[in-house]
Formats: sequence, C-alpha cells, structure tokens
Amino acid sequence: MQMNDSQRIAAPRDKVWEALNDPEVLKAAIPGCEELIKHSATELEAKVKLKVGPVKATFGGKVTLKDLDPPNGYTIEGEGSGGVAGFARGGAKVRLEEDGLEATILHYDVDAKVGGKLAQLGARLIDSTAKRLAGEFFTAFGEQVAPAAAKEEAGDALPDASAAAEKKGWLGGLFGGKKQEADADKTSEPAQ
Repeated sequence: MQMNDSQRIAAPRDKVWEALNDPEVLKAAIPGCEELIKHSATELEAKVKLKVGPVKATFGGKVTLKDLDPPNGYTIEGEGSGGVAGFARGGAKVRLEEDGLEATILHYDVDAKVGGKLAQLGARLIDSTAKRLAGEFFTAFGEQVAPAAAKEEAGDALPDASAAAEKKGWLGGLFGGKKQEADADKTSEPAQ
C-alpha cells in the first residue's frame, strides 16, 4: 500500500518538529494508541488497538527514526505484529515546509505492507482504513500542536451554523405563520 498527502498545521515549523518527536503528543494523536515509549532519540515502541473491517487486534511494534534533518523532516521505519490478525511493516518519509511564519505543511509518503488476516481483507478496505486513520491522526495532531487555531476554526463554523438556523427560523416563521393564519381562517369559516 502506498499513500501520500500533505496537511497544513497552524503552527510554526519548529513547534511541529518538536511535536513530531514528543511521545505524549504522538500517543494522544495516534488512533487507538495505548502506549508509546521512547527508548532513545531514534527508537520508539508502541502498542495500538485497531479495528480494520471485521478484524480487531492489538499491535505491538518498534519504530525507528532515520535520516533526521531537524526541523525539516525524517524517515520512519516500523514493524508491528497483531498476532493472528497479521503484521504490518513499512516506512514513511515526513517533510516539513514553512507556510508563512505561523503555519507548516507536513508532507508524507507512506509505503507499507500487511500480511496475515489483514492482507485477506483486500486492498480497498485497507486503503480506506489507512486514509481514515491518517485523517484522524492529523486532526488530533493539529489539535495537540495548535489548540487555539483548532478552537478558532471550530468557532468560525458555529456562527455560520447559527446564522443558518436563524435564517431557517425566520423563514419558517414567515411561511409557517402564513400557513397557521390560513389554517385559522379555515377553521373559523362557517360551514355552508
């Protein structure tokens, strides 16, 4: 499976780099992560519980960071086993690009292989699950790195929703009121 994408994070590149190397931030952002232990600057160990289609498993694995180029990026290589569910191994090249002074574009290229029951599920299910998990990771990672920006984006969405509700209420009142008046006229008219 191969996947590449990029994500804009509302934080300076140095802050994003720090977060990418902070096990607590990563643990909070990785979907299903139960444990993330940093053994050294380049070695981590993780325990992640995932559901891929009908297969649920807890994966334990080791992750190695290579080609470190602070604050520009690195390469991640890892391998994990989920017992009878199967295994996953692969790597990702992560590159950080400044987007102005207060934002960073995080680019990633992933190449992974799965085996066991996971491989039997089919490429479409695995690809769609991987994309969903990547989306969940970046949403949570962005909230960890730039919580104020995430709240502002959520706050920006609220006025639009409330304005739409007000408009709907106003239109509903306008049209609902006329209908109620017409219904009242019908009931007050004497039967002929």
